[in-house]
Amino acid sequence: MKGYVTNIEKLSLENINFRKVLYTDKNSQLVLMSLLAGEEIGEEVHDVDQFLRVEKGTGTAILSDIPHDLADGSVIIVPAGTKHNVINTGDSEMKLYTLYMPPHHKDGVIHKTKAEGEADYTDEFDGKTTE
Repeated sequence: MKGYVTNIEKLSLENINFRKVLYTDKNSQLVLMSLLAGEEIGEEVHDVDQFLRVEKGTGTAILSDIPHDLADGSVIIVPAGTKHNVINTGDSEMKLYTLYMPPHHKDGVIHKTKAEGEADYTDEFDGKTTE
């Protein structure tokens, strides 16, 4: 099959992993994320564009040191080279998904926790796609 079709809301809400790569092609990558109460992605800068959508939860997105409130349905667009962070300020898990354009992680990567993700220095996109 070429492409990918799924119920992203269902998968996002059911996801228990900090990061789970669902689909990768040469131009984009779909990734589920889940942040524990009080957890944050961590300040970072990518050399790729990123789109994030919050399916459940409340928080703050910080782009270039400017905070923005987040709630169910919020979207964040992070152009390449922009310093950013997403912080779960709620008392339950924040469920979200992200698109990297082009891909950022190896296809199929799953990090159960943030610590696992931070310790994995081998997860950078290696050119291999889902198909």
